[in-house]
Amino acid sequence: MSRETRPFRLNIPEAALEDLRGRLARTRLPDEPPLEPWSTGTSRAYMEELVAYWRTGFDWRAQESSLNGLRQFTVPLGGIELHFIHEPGRGPQPIPLLLSHGWPGSIVEFRRLIPLLTERFTVVAPSLPGYTLSFRPGQKRFAVEDIADLFAELMTDVLGYRRFAAQGGDWGAFVSSVLGWRHPEKLIGIHLNLLAVRRDPKIPHQNKEEATYLAELAHFLKEETGYQWIQGTKPQTLAYALADSPAGLAAWIAEKFWKWSDCSGVIENAVSRDDLLANVSLYWFTGAIGSSFWPYYARMHGPWPIPEGKTVDVPPATRPSRRRSCGRRARSRRAPTPTSAAGRRCRAAAISRRSSSRNSSRATSSSSSPRCANARLARLGSSMYRRAG
Repeated sequence: MSRETRPFRLNIPEAALEDLRGRLARTRLPDEPPLEPWSTGTSRAYMEELVAYWRTGFDWRAQESSLNGLRQFTVPLGGIELHFIHEPGRGPQPIPLLLSHGWPGSIVEFRRLIPLLTERFTVVAPSLPGYTLSFRPGQKRFAVEDIADLFAELMTDVLGYRRFAAQGGDWGAFVSSVLGWRHPEKLIGIHLNLLAVRRDPKIPHQNKEEATYLAELAHFLKEETGYQWIQGTKPQTLAYALADSPAGLAAWIAEKFWKWSDCSGVIENAVSRDDLLANVSLYWFTGAIGSSFWPYYARMHGPWPIPEGKTVDVPPATRPSRRRSCGRRARSRRAPTPTSAAGRRCRAAAISRRSSSRNSSRATSSSSSPRCANARLARLGSSMYRRAG
């Protein structure tokens, strides 16, 4: 490491745990309209169970110990203390791989993935600036473009990797895409769970598949983007409620896990209750929920992260999301598949025709399970060996 970094271990004070349990014991849940559960937001019945388990059954110290099993560091960078995991690869000549999470995620979602990836990759997984362990009260805020520049500095100037690969989903996909645009000389390639392109429901459709996609996109924009508007316009107002009420924070995050995962109506079918609460708890103990909204505010009040006409000219791979909206296909939550005409047009907005043509054969995958995703990344590692020089 070419710049001073400090080892980091997570150790939440016992007083903070006691305060959390006390607040949970005093939770006052709102009334719920006599409609189908989850149709107007997080189910009250589910929240009753979740709050009770969080207070009496959840073992934070076990989660803390699990996270501390990974090599963690902080470094003063960009005016903040940036937190990151840095796990060396086990194989010969492992490829440096930057993992970027999104909202409402955290490094919690990487803890089982990282040991699998280190067979071929040296993994660097930062907490996004303003998120959980990369947050301190009063610090500056970061748009995705700023995060991309900061991560490029981390990988090259701090950790000394001349070139690296980048993977990301949600805001992490935006970060990885901006890295590919602004810092192509440093990138071996990018792998995305989300295409960082504009979603325009008014583009003309040319076939039935595109018409279906556009109808579902219109529904998504009308019914499923409320969180984006409040987080992108008045984030401070929302932060008062969620920073003061652990139940409110859990409800705000849990609803997204319910809506965005293959859960068939039960979050725990896709994400364990302990994993969900470990993620929520990390937001709670760090007080970072308000600052985590900032990329939405920056996006609403600034230009698109990749300017019109600019392209990402590094080798790309994308895994289109195949998430179900708890039993109903949630195609409107994802970009059109790259094999569709709409997908090709959207993809061209973010990826150069040259790169798209060269990599189209490896740009998609037919499976969405975590195990297959891990295998995909391992195969990506094999192909990146050939480009690393």
